[in-house]
Amino acid sequence: MRLTAFLLAAICWLAPLPALAQEAAGIVEANRAQIEKPSRQTIGPVIAELAASGDPMADDILSAWADKRLVIRKADGAMFVAAPEGDGFALTALDGTPAGTAAKADLTELKPNAGVRGLIATALVQFTLSDPDPAKRQAALTSIAQDPTADALEPLRAAIATEEDPALKAQKERLERLLTLRFDPSSEARVAAIDSFGADLGLDLRAALNPLVATTRIASATPPQANIARELRLGADIPEDEAYALLVAANLAPARLTLEEQRAALLANLKDGTVGGIPVADLNTQEARDRAYTALEASGAVPVAATDDEATAALANAKFFEVYAEPDPAVTSAAQAALARIGTKVGVMQIADLGLDALSLASIYFLAAIGLAITFGVMGVINMAHGEFITIGAYTGFVVQLFVPDYTLSILIALPLAFAVTFAAGVAMERLVIRHLYKRPLETLLATFGISIALQQILKNVFGTQARPLTAPGWLDGALVINDVVSISYIRIAIFVLALIFLGFFLWLMKRTRLGLEVRAVTQNPAMAASMGINPDRINMLTFGLGSGIAGIAGVAIGLFAKVTSELGTDYIVQSFMTVVVGGVGNIWGTLAGATMIGGLQKVIEFFNPFNTLAAQTYMILFIILFIQFRPRGIIALRGRAVGD
Repeated sequence: MRLTAFLLAAICWLAPLPALAQEAAGIVEANRAQIEKPSRQTIGPVIAELAASGDPMADDILSAWADKRLVIRKADGAMFVAAPEGDGFALTALDGTPAGTAAKADLTELKPNAGVRGLIATALVQFTLSDPDPAKRQAALTSIAQDPTADALEPLRAAIATEEDPALKAQKERLERLLTLRFDPSSEARVAAIDSFGADLGLDLRAALNPLVATTRIASATPPQANIARELRLGADIPEDEAYALLVAANLAPARLTLEEQRAALLANLKDGTVGGIPVADLNTQEARDRAYTALEASGAVPVAATDDEATAALANAKFFEVYAEPDPAVTSAAQAALARIGTKVGVMQIADLGLDALSLASIYFLAAIGLAITFGVMGVINMAHGEFITIGAYTGFVVQLFVPDYTLSILIALPLAFAVTFAAGVAMERLVIRHLYKRPLETLLATFGISIALQQILKNVFGTQARPLTAPGWLDGALVINDVVSISYIRIAIFVLALIFLGFFLWLMKRTRLGLEVRAVTQNPAMAASMGINPDRINMLTFGLGSGIAGIAGVAIGLFAKVTSELGTDYIVQSFMTVVVGGVGNIWGTLAGATMIGGLQKVIEFFNPFNTLAAQTYMILFIILFIQFRPRGIIALRGRAVGD
């Protein structure tokens, strides 16, 4: 029984196909004259009839026509769908049967103009939206989204039911709602479509809603039959000049008379010592000149134009309104409510996005400052060459990528190698210079500043002055997009994670290892630590090397998004010192707090002054100066040797 029913259904489904093919060919033949010489104003019904025929050949005929592949054979005037084949064309009859080949010289191409091709493209939407190829369906959706029209609404609705791809179906349903809120003839359907989006943050939704609340200004003697947004108050909501221009545009008043035009007209109509019946001697006031011009208007001697008094009277007798381009008040009310919801949510999301930016910048400052927190905070050494250790780390990553083309592997190699290189450089610097200058901060500052300049010049001599690429792995490209407002790049996320790793590493090192115990002992009381068998000289060397090594790793991370030049470190040395000082010298939690405060403060200032980052940094420095005045030991005060120093 089921087999019989299936066979009957199949026969019923297949039976109409020949008739449909004849129908498409018949439509073309019946309207051949219009198809050969189409006009956008008259060809629309023919294209619509083809699209609605249900004939599988209708798609091929319309596509060929749009692509200039609908041809007429010169020998007998028969019309075919042509496809390039070798030096000629393969022909297909309008009923779908092969019709051999022909040379290009034997055929006449039908070339519809741009307007007709636009009508054909609209008609082809229903075929493309149901095409077996998902890529073509996606392209059709993209095309409709870029140029939405009312004609695409019904084909789109018809294509939703047959869509099997969940992602494409979701796109179709969203696009259908966007078209509905703009083009559906039913006010209730449009309002329902608007309300269905809630506080959706999609840019496509805002692009669809904004035209619904767009307004224009008009002048009218009485309230117009339109969707009025508000009545404008003359002088308060609309300037008088603009208001009068609206009167002129609405043919409610003549053009305004300028003083130059009035003077020229009066001089041209001077007769027997009078102008418009007024003696020249009496034309010594603007009021008299206006009366003279009005008299000339009445006689037809001059064109009609408004004097100041007439313009004032016309403005007083007219009303001015802002009216919506959308005539339906229910739709504009729903659109305004939706935009208000979206605006509130956008504000919240902008705060969240600002918070992410601040957190990202704070992680960069923390990563750059954590090494300085060790050398300056723990040891009390003002290392002006700290920025150059960051630069050396970035150049180490660049050199590794010269030999290891795999970007992921090269970064994994560069991180420990940068630590080793800068650790060794830090140890050498401590042994050769720093250890002779303990307890002499001014000499330490001058010495490290000189080393900083020397290292910059050496790096310029080795790598040149041009920026060198330190390329991030492909999986760090792009950004994590939460919505159309909030996003954060994957590189910033990676740096944030790296900062957390180093925070954990530092805490483990200082709290769980013997080196950390000895560093804390030397920090708090070096003499007592020495009496307990700890070598303060060795601890200072390792501590300085550790801080320098962490700066090298920070250089690799920073180099992934910043230009790698010999001046790279100088961009972060000031922020690093501010982070350590504001947070509290010698305390890792203080460094974290300082980085968070400085990063957040800078982003907040940039938010209010987005076009001047230099001003943002200036304001930030001023704030920090004031902050230190009230809390000189920083957010988290230091305990130990440096307090006494």
